[in-house]
Amino acid sequence: MGSLAPGIHLLHKPAGPTSFSMVQPFLEEARGRKPRLAVCHGGALDPFADGLLPILVGRATRVFELLHPIPKEYEAEVTWGTETDNGDPLGTVVARGDASTLDPAQLEAALQSFLGWREQVPPATSNKRIGGERAYARAHRGEQVELPPVRVYLHEARWSRHDLPRASGLRLVVRGGYYVRSLARDLGRALGCRAHLSRLTRRSIGPWRDPGPGARELVQGAQLLPWMPSREIDADEARALRGGGAIPRGELRAPEWPLPARFPDPQAPVRALLDGVLVALLRERGGMWWREIDLSSRDR
Repeated sequence: MGSLAPGIHLLHKPAGPTSFSMVQPFLEEARGRKPRLAVCHGGALDPFADGLLPILVGRATRVFELLHPIPKEYEAEVTWGTETDNGDPLGTVVARGDASTLDPAQLEAALQSFLGWREQVPPATSNKRIGGERAYARAHRGEQVELPPVRVYLHEARWSRHDLPRASGLRLVVRGGYYVRSLARDLGRALGCRAHLSRLTRRSIGPWRDPGPGARELVQGAQLLPWMPSREIDADEARALRGGGAIPRGELRAPEWPLPARFPDPQAPVRALLDGVLVALLRERGGMWWREIDLSSRDR
């Protein structure tokens, strides 16, 4: 099946291309397939950013939302003294400040105040929708874009290096939906010196690491969603689930990849494995397991 094998393809996106351009070859191949397979990416990266970009193919697209609440690890560079309209190095400078007095202790104290849950205003050029249209599309037309704050979570953050007063390196672990561009902007405002994000690399999403330039890895079957507990089912239980019925709780197997300590519970479903193959995701109702997402068939 070539590059269009069903599952989650782990790619390295270089700085420059859009995330959609990385998906395009998969979509073109899908157009020539019967039946046609669904394709999407598992979380966009801005054009200036690089790192891990998952491409979901076939029924793996049905688990897209389940990638949102798991940990994502980034390496970033914050440039001090200038704020840009979109929060990254491709934007227009809209404010300047004096970064000459910054010191590591001051930066550490400021960073710690952003840990945990808090309200964050996304960048005007974000992927958020306004009236059915992406915010970045309106911003690129020159329209005024004001997005409401959203609840986001920063699990871990530490400075990796300082080249003051010019820039500082940052490593962080976040929940899906977090804008590192907004963190750089808000740090600059809190410190009174203004700032923008000058570099961003996504190192991992959950258990999956960036394979590096030119490399690709494929995740399929029982390798999918290893942060979820599993329930082994037999053929009779599989038929019951396919028919819309329920199965007993039975015995659950612990997740193969544990979440970081104290990371928010993603409220994930349970994986149903038939002979080691992931065929469904289950939710409990009334002490029984019911099928929430069907992942059976030869496309798995």
